[in-house]
Amino acid sequence: MVRKTEKVIRLNRVCRTCNSSGMDCGIVSPYPGPGIEGADFIFYVSAMETERCHKGLTVAYAAHCQQEAALDRPIAGHANLCPESISTKPQELEILLSTVKHEILHALGFSVSLFAFYRDAQGNPLTPREDNGKPLLNEKLQARQWSDQVIRTILRPNWTIHGGVVNKTVQVMVTPKVVQEVRRHFNCSTLEGAELEDQGEEGTALTHWEKRVFENEAMTGTHTQNPVYSRLTLALMEDTGWYSANYSMAQPLAWGRNLGCEFVTRSCKHWMDSKRARNVTIHPFCDKVKRDPLETECTDDRSSVALCNLVEYAQPLPPFYQNFDSIPHVVRGREAYYGGSVSLADFCPYIQEFTWRAKNIVVRGSHCTFPENNPHPDKNFALEVYGNNSKCFDHTNQMWEERSCRQVRQWQHWGSGCYEYKCQSGRLHIIVANHTYTCYSPLQEISIRIHSNGWLHKGAIVCPPCEQLCQDYFKANGEYCKQPLSKIPSSESYHRDTLRCAGTSLGAGILWLSILISLLALSCDRV
Repeated sequence: MVRKTEKVIRLNRVCRTCNSSGMDCGIVSPYPGPGIEGADFIFYVSAMETERCHKGLTVAYAAHCQQEAALDRPIAGHANLCPESISTKPQELEILLSTVKHEILHALGFSVSLFAFYRDAQGNPLTPREDNGKPLLNEKLQARQWSDQVIRTILRPNWTIHGGVVNKTVQVMVTPKVVQEVRRHFNCSTLEGAELEDQGEEGTALTHWEKRVFENEAMTGTHTQNPVYSRLTLALMEDTGWYSANYSMAQPLAWGRNLGCEFVTRSCKHWMDSKRARNVTIHPFCDKVKRDPLETECTDDRSSVALCNLVEYAQPLPPFYQNFDSIPHVVRGREAYYGGSVSLADFCPYIQEFTWRAKNIVVRGSHCTFPENNPHPDKNFALEVYGNNSKCFDHTNQMWEERSCRQVRQWQHWGSGCYEYKCQSGRLHIIVANHTYTCYSPLQEISIRIHSNGWLHKGAIVCPPCEQLCQDYFKANGEYCKQPLSKIPSSESYHRDTLRCAGTSLGAGILWLSILISLLALSCDRV
């Protein structure tokens, strides 16, 4: 069908060409050439510092260039990568590749300029056509206007903000497979569809998934952490009527999974307030202001050590985006100045990976899978290991210590760390400095006492539920996570090193007089 369509294009459409600056356009006639045999889509990529690169935080942008005559499918597209945003550092190469894929998907169909051309499974247009065979032109958007079979306007009443409630209007993608996937993801059978972004400059609003609702889905409007191409985006591409999706290639999206209708259809302030009232976690949102000492957490998918991105702004946020009545450690009355650092997420604060910096130079990141993020041995107080088999695990509320016979060092930055793990015999096992610790129950605290690099490292790691990390692995191998034990083995059953000092016991008072307590705060580092 594609080749037949290409023949229609060659017979019924002329080829227009322009010079490199987009000027001096003309028609090549009768036929410019045979085209590119066996190609369904041509994608042109450039890397030029254009005017649009200086708008906001634009990293790249894309659009389709041409559509076929029969089914309106885009057959050519173009993307420009803003040169100053290009980096090939190992930690940032994944982001660059994700950006390119993101722009390709815009050119293939996820675009305001293409919504009106979507078709149903039988190839029929979802939007009515005028006599010229095209949908009605929306002068304001300078794009063809889609019907409510593609995008629908939905009213969200009683949207909670600081000081009261308002009505919020959202634009929702309502094509069939998108509706099916979004309902399944959030476990909400009444959800109308997938909410689209309502903020941002040119090329952001309506052309991405809403950041507050889909955070690290790769087709949201800004990169923040660990981008994934989920079943939702594949469903949208299939709903264009132009493609078939291979859902086995979809990446899992942990954000919002099974959190229900309330998470999607109410404000993040409502979510946080209702959770606090029930004395349960407000995740995936948070209310810890970035401050020293840093209290790190784990992202919901445990891919990264993370911080709450709640920051103070120079001016009060617009009333619609004020999400707090009170904030821990913030003077009462100043709440209006605080919000999440990602504006596209409606200034809702959430757990986000970060980078350690010294003198404004990136030292390392916080994503667990990159070996480049391993701390320097002298600063690896919690014996972390970053690599392909690592995930983030929470620490207890006590700071980790390093002890020698003459010193005790405590690290002010605490809360979580990256460690290798394995799924075996129905249990989750955490590996610390080549010692394996078995998790028998969620929230079980594993005491760590390991002698390494001349120091006795003391701390504790909290076990997550086995299902969080091992369910998929066990399912693929015909196993399952065993039920938690009601009686956890004592800490003595795990590996425990002790510090032995010549001439006296560690607890002798005379020795403690010589101990220097060092608070290693990495004071030169900033997040």
